Amino acid sequence: MKFQIQSQLKYRIDYEATFIFNFSIAKNAYQKVISEELEIKPQMKIEEYISPALRNRYLRINVQAGNLEVNYRATVELCYVEENPNSIREVPLDVLPLDTFYFLYPSRYCQSDRLMSMANQEFGDLLPDYSRVTAICNWIYNKVSYMSGSTDSNTSAYDTATERAGVCRDFAHLGIAFCRALNIPARFVSCYAYNLEPPDFHACFEAYLGDRWYLFDPTRLVSQKGIIRIGTGKDAADVAFATIFGTAELEEKNIIVQLLDNQSLSNTVQAIAIS
Repeated sequence: MKFQIQSQLKYRIDYEATFIFNFSIAKNAYQKVISEELEIKPQMKIEEYISPALRNRYLRINVQAGNLEVNYRATVELCYVEENPNSIREVPLDVLPLDTFYFLYPSRYCQSDRLMSMANQEFGDLLPDYSRVTAICNWIYNKVSYMSGSTDSNTSAYDTATERAGVCRDFAHLGIAFCRALNIPARFVSCYAYNLEPPDFHACFEAYLGDRWYLFDPTRLVSQKGIIRIGTGKDAADVAFATIFGTAELEEKNIIVQLLDNQSLSNTVQAIAIS
C-alpha cells in the first residue's frame, strides 16, 4: 500500500522557544519512505535525532518570537504481517524476550499498577491469547465514550477508566495499562491514519503476543491497514508530535493522508503487525 502524507503546523511564538517535533514517518522494514520533504518558514537550523532502540525521529528547532510554519510531505509504501488471530498466544514471563520487559512497567500515563485489580476483575479469567487483548479493546470501545475535548495533556489511563471519556490517545493509554496489568507487554504508537475523520494525528497501541508486536486500535475509527507509524514509546510522553519549551500557540493544524495508485483498503478480522 502506498500513501501520501501532508502535515502542516502553524504557531505563534511570543518569546524565544525550543520545539522538539516528532511527526516524521518512521523508517523500518515495514515502512519504506519513497520521498520526503520538510519546509520550515522562516528558514532556520534544524537538528535531527534518531533514538537508537525504537528509531523515533525527532527534530529540534530554536525559534525567535514571531510566526512558525512547518510543512512535512512524504510518500510511503507500507507492508504488514497478517495472521490468523486464533493461533496467537500470550508469552509467559519466563520466556518473554528481554527487550519487551521495558513495556511491562507502569509509566506516566499508563498506571498499570493502579489498574491491576480492575484488569484482573474484567479480564483475568479470559484465555491468555490474542482474544484477551481484543476483549480489552472491546471493553474500552463499549465503556468509554469518544469525546473530543473531554481530556487534556494531563489525563492518564486511570483517569480515563474512572471518567469513561477520552480520545484516541486516552483509549490507547487505557489499553496499554490493562495489558501491562496482565503481564502483556504493550506500547504506544503515534501515527497517521487513512480516512480518519476529522483528519488529525492518531494514536493506537501494540501488544507483544506470540513472536511479535500486534497492532490494536480501541477507537475503531480507521482500518488498521491504513495506519502509518510515526513513533513508538511507553506512552504519549515519548512521542508527542510537538513538545514546546517556551510560550507558543498552535494556530492551525492540517493533516492529509491519501491512498495512491487507485488502491482500495478493506477492514480485516486478521491480526495485523507493522513491526
